[in-house]
Amino acid sequence: MDRMAYWVVFIYLFSLFHAAHSVEDEVKQSLIKFLSKLSQGNGQIDPSFGWNMSSDPCNGQWKGVTCNDQSTSVKKINLDNLNLIGTLDAESLCSVQSLAVLSLNNNSITGEISEEIGKCKQLTHFYAHSNRLLGRLPNSFSGLSNLKRLVISNNNFSGELPNMPRISGLITFLAENNQFTEEIPDFDFSNLQQFNVSFDNFSGPVPDLKGRFGVDSIMGNPGLCGNPLFISCPPSPSPTKKSSGISTEKFLTYSGYIVIGLIFLSFVAFKLVKRKNRQGKTSVVKKGVSVDGTSSKPSKVTSSENKSGVSRSEYSITSVESGMLSTPLVILTSPVAKELTFEDLLKAPAELIGRGRHGSLYKVTMEDGTTLSVKRIKDWNISSDEFKQRMEKVDKVKHPNVSPAVAFYCSKEEKLLVYEYQQNGSLYRLLHGSQSGETFDWCSRLNIAASVADALAFMHENHLDDGIPHGNLKSSNILFDKHMDLCISEYGLMVVDSQDSLFLAHGGGNKTVDNSKDAHNSFKIDIYGFGVILLELLTGKLVQSNGSELARWVHSVVREEWTVEVFDKELILEGASEERMVNLLQVALKCINPSPEARPSMNQVALIINTIKEEEERSIVSET
Repeated sequence: MDRMAYWVVFIYLFSLFHAAHSVEDEVKQSLIKFLSKLSQGNGQIDPSFGWNMSSDPCNGQWKGVTCNDQSTSVKKINLDNLNLIGTLDAESLCSVQSLAVLSLNNNSITGEISEEIGKCKQLTHFYAHSNRLLGRLPNSFSGLSNLKRLVISNNNFSGELPNMPRISGLITFLAENNQFTEEIPDFDFSNLQQFNVSFDNFSGPVPDLKGRFGVDSIMGNPGLCGNPLFISCPPSPSPTKKSSGISTEKFLTYSGYIVIGLIFLSFVAFKLVKRKNRQGKTSVVKKGVSVDGTSSKPSKVTSSENKSGVSRSEYSITSVESGMLSTPLVILTSPVAKELTFEDLLKAPAELIGRGRHGSLYKVTMEDGTTLSVKRIKDWNISSDEFKQRMEKVDKVKHPNVSPAVAFYCSKEEKLLVYEYQQNGSLYRLLHGSQSGETFDWCSRLNIAASVADALAFMHENHLDDGIPHGNLKSSNILFDKHMDLCISEYGLMVVDSQDSLFLAHGGGNKTVDNSKDAHNSFKIDIYGFGVILLELLTGKLVQSNGSELARWVHSVVREEWTVEVFDKELILEGASEERMVNLLQVALKCINPSPEARPSMNQVALIINTIKEEEERSIVSET
């Protein structure tokens, strides 16, 4: 009886272990249906493939299937060179949400790819060259934000390409020998490593290939023109003049009356504005609040709420305090604001997009359509000369991932920093407030960590003698430009208050930063801030109290040896490498050490993270 009980327990434990290390039946059914559609006309799967409900895809019995390290989810399907002649069932395929790599090269697969392919959200590699696929490439392809490589050459695709430039991380696009038409989209050619659309039916001007791709990548498209082809594009047709039915003489007469009327109205408006200016001073940034903080009657203001709860308001600033104009706006080296004046800046419509302890942030739209971000700083006791010297020093050090200020203004009452507006939001929004509902994969998070580390290491090294760190590093200051390249904003605005003791404390004492006495610790503030950003990337959790609450929670979980519980569930479901996530977590814990002296330098941090990134890239290459 004891032996029988032993076997019962053993069989029960074995079944539990097997269930924890196997793929769900629903996934197996979807994959079997997918392969049956790809197989011969009778829909029967070759038994030698091993794709059946009685076996597990992750134990090596399913031909062409590779799983994650835990053998719990399918990551890669490689069915190259198998004489498959059916159709691609995207609906069944994308039921396997963990799938990252699909390779169907050198078969005879026919039919169209349905829009359901857009549900394969984790897909990073799609290879289907040398098949008989036809029809339009689905628009949903452009929604695959994780896609890195798309190879569809030697098929019968036709029609216009979807909005592929929307995929910011795309590094390979090979679509030669198809029948695509219309214009070639304006890809991010500075990011692409492989590109070929030769021998299609594209027409119109060739986009700027950034000098990275030659004639061989676009040849065989008779309708194309422009560089690098030796075919000039025809001039754009000028608009046809329409007869107005009014004689030239009458037109000139009426125009004269209009001009005289406009001059008269302008004169009256000028007098009215001048009289109004004499009656009182108006607000500098927000109507209803004067420079010295006293309130006045506000003009018409329209407001709305953004997703973070910050009230967004549009302001129309029609006049400024005369004393403020005595100090000019200092234009730095950026060409974005070369004609900008302080008066233009204040008169332009402004929208409040953020408010924090150290000031407010406004989106300002200039008359010529240029959009700028203006940071209005408060409670920073620094003289105008010191402020100017600091901004000029920061401007001299350039890094592609650090957003430079384009101009600044400093008077006794006001300190303003002007930046180019970045339209794709911040890392904070990407992690916590994404409107798209798309997942934020492990590779993207790791790339962001490496890019921020490299940029900070560069800035620290070049500003070491000046003692100028970032000073307020957080995920809301990591922005993304129109190409989704990240840029660190507000570098050099050291406005940390005395309550930010966790950054500087040697055991619990509070103190404000004095660059001249404690330059070493001032750079350690950035190390701590970067460590908190790493925790955000790894956990997906919100940051409060300068990250101290998140740091305490992570430490408590790690102490209990439940490290895997730290990581964002999206990363776990994706099948991200636990080993490399743990390695990055160890870097974060070193960065948030309560003792500044115990924290590593940014150069050391960048070196470690780039090593982790290289290991990840080698792993992806070995899988493909």
